[in-house]
Amino acid sequence: MAERGDAIARRAGLAAWAGSAAAGLVLALVLGTLAAVFWRAESAAQLGPADWAALRFTVMQAALSAGLSVALAVPVARALARRRFVGRRFLVALMGAPFILPVIVAVLGLLVVFGRNGWISDALALAGWPRLNIYGLRGVVLAHVFFNLPLAVRLLLQGWQGVPAERFQLAASLGFGAWAMWRHVEAPLLRRVLPGALVVIFLVCVTSFAVVLALGGGPRATTVELAIYQAVRFDFDLGKAAVLALMQVALAGAAALALLAVHVPAPAAGGLDRVVARFDGRGALARALDAAWIALAAALLLLPLAPVVARGAAGLAGLPGVVWLAAGRSLLVAGGSVAVALGLALPMAFGVQALAGRRLWRGLVEGAGYLVISASPLVMGLGLFILVYPWADPSGLALPLTAVVNAAMALPFMLRVLIPAVAEIEAQYGRLADSLGLVGWQRLRLLHLVRLRRPLGFAAGLAAALSMGDLGVIALFSDGERATLPLQLYRLMAAYRMDQAAAAALLLLGLALALFWLFARGGRVDADA
Repeated sequence: MAERGDAIARRAGLAAWAGSAAAGLVLALVLGTLAAVFWRAESAAQLGPADWAALRFTVMQAALSAGLSVALAVPVARALARRRFVGRRFLVALMGAPFILPVIVAVLGLLVVFGRNGWISDALALAGWPRLNIYGLRGVVLAHVFFNLPLAVRLLLQGWQGVPAERFQLAASLGFGAWAMWRHVEAPLLRRVLPGALVVIFLVCVTSFAVVLALGGGPRATTVELAIYQAVRFDFDLGKAAVLALMQVALAGAAALALLAVHVPAPAAGGLDRVVARFDGRGALARALDAAWIALAAALLLLPLAPVVARGAAGLAGLPGVVWLAAGRSLLVAGGSVAVALGLALPMAFGVQALAGRRLWRGLVEGAGYLVISASPLVMGLGLFILVYPWADPSGLALPLTAVVNAAMALPFMLRVLIPAVAEIEAQYGRLADSLGLVGWQRLRLLHLVRLRRPLGFAAGLAAALSMGDLGVIALFSDGERATLPLQLYRLMAAYRMDQAAAAALLLLGLALALFWLFARGGRVDADA
């Protein structure tokens, strides 16, 4: 028994050590790159009017995008919460698609629909109206609403689904009308959920790069991240880029602190987990309005993707070889990103479980993984550029450095999947495994890897899809010979080769979804064996 106890203690100590080491690597990446940026910025010149204009535009577009996304999400989430129809589950699941959708693909779809030569502009021209101009603030906000409206709907819908069925039954028994239902049930819910959703989407829009790169309209529509890219790629002014990076970190950090400040814990629901039955909104007008909002959300999701698929399918066979080479590089980067992310996430998940009795150390390990979400990938990439430049050509290391940064950015989402899964396995089977003397590789192989196949597959697929569609760090590092598929697609769009761009976008979309499906499917096969 003493030997078995010693083995269990050694196992826990090894897991804690491995998790701490992985967390240290993450902290070194995040804080080390930030320190490099800070060091480079010490002797930099002061910012000019254009740089302050970039800061103002960043805040303005993020505020508008967050406000519009949440304002539109309220009626959509409310309609989905109180309606049951064929395809509802599919539509709710579809709300998660923009998260793994390559940004540049969606931008191309929005250009085909809303651009100056898009479908809507053609219809307006036939009616004698001026064509739309999607570039600048309106295009950036439109794209951000496309990406973030589904996120806002999912966040609000979770809040609605958290209201106990008994509360709706009580409201019906009291004869609540639409206004009373809103005042006493739905408005308190929104006061709790809306602030967090607003700040989350604001933070996402602050750190957005690809959307502004493709749709920004010159100096008046430049964000801080785009200004960093221009300072490095066009002016090679690393000092100025470093100062801008610190500005970006301060802005993102302020948004992250605001998220903590506005977090309001949900009150005790007090329900019996019954199926929710809605008694409100049964009138014809309410049903029509709910149907209109649901249809609008579905159209906003599907309409930009339809022309990419229709126009790109015809041009796939005629894509030039440089596009296929770029696709191969993207697959390599995605594979490397998954390997690095899993190499960090698994030890950290096991380390968090092993440190369950040491709350402070456990919080440090887990917090190191979530710290990445407040860091900008472009700022992290700039720090790596500054560190590498004196010793080697950064463009020669573009692909591995991109894979590392992409892995770091996927880490918070992977930890959200793996940490609860590891905790559940240990809670259910940990004592049995201890009694059987399962430690080390045997415990990992016979217990954890078998039970973790589903969450591991999902987490790996998520990391692969996000890395496949990334257009950020690679734009900072790459030269003309080391472009990934998203960067090559952007170059086709910039050259107005729209047919080839649509075909490349369809290829990118297919590869991203295929990687996500393959990894997730691999996690489902024989997962319960």
